[in-house]
Amino acid sequence: MREKLRVAAYAVCVRDGRLLLARSPAPGGTFEWVLPGGGMDHGEDPHDTVVRELEEETGYHIEVTGLLGIDSVRHVLPGERLRAPVDHHGVRIVYEGRIAGGELRDEVGGSTDTAAWFDLADVPALTRVPLIDTALRLWRERPADGRASVTSGT
Repeated sequence: MREKLRVAAYAVCVRDGRLLLARSPAPGGTFEWVLPGGGMDHGEDPHDTVVRELEEETGYHIEVTGLLGIDSVRHVLPGERLRAPVDHHGVRIVYEGRIAGGELRDEVGGSTDTAAWFDLADVPALTRVPLIDTALRLWRERPADGRASVTSGT
């Protein structure tokens, strides 16, 4: 089995009770909402990654205001064509960010297609990746060890 490690950085940006999210294509031609952010380039600092990725996906420039925590997930993904399955380990660094400039816009030619603000109360009804729930727990709870409490169903 092949092994793959992916390190990524994401931002929780809440303004006036609304959360900034980006929409990403999902398998089967559907879409799901994701936190703005993404994979680190080799040699890139995670802080720089989240600033770059958020600007690419939303048009906003952010000020990173805190480190909320680090989430680690592991999945075995099926192999494609004649390739072996992949043991995928994702390390997601979750920051808190404040919008410091720029204007909301959609990403063109990237991993997302649109960005939008959602009332925090409306987020549970969205088709979304589990990281959003984890990141919001980190944002609400501010655990000293940087790990979100585990709840059933996530």
